[in-house]
Amino acid sequence: MAKMVLHFLVTAGVFFILGQKLPGFHVDSWMTAVLAALALGAVNVTLGPILKFLTFPITLLTLGLFSFVINAVLILLVAFLIPGLSINGFWPALVAAVVLSGVNLLWKMSTAKSSDEK
Repeated sequence: MAKMVLHFLVTAGVFFILGQKLPGFHVDSWMTAVLAALALGAVNVTLGPILKFLTFPITLLTLGLFSFVINAVLILLVAFLIPGLSINGFWPALVAAVVLSGVNLLWKMSTAKSSDEK
């Protein structure tokens, strides 16, 4: 449970940092970043699997790279839903999707149990 809460806070932190460093990506406050992380989790659980199922052929053709586009669309949807989060265009959303995917990869690598711990 603590690992899940920490991962949520890391995602919120990434949103906040992207709002400070990425042109075209604006986050008003830390609370907005927390709400955005919560909304992204909800959107990923509900709409994410549907979109991934519908776009599976193109994702297969692009060797998985189209999944970044799907994630960018989901981030744009979150920006539409959360006041205080604004994204100016598709490219900042795509960069945010790539950064969030990289952070999630690092999170999973650092918190994965090794074969010795099982």
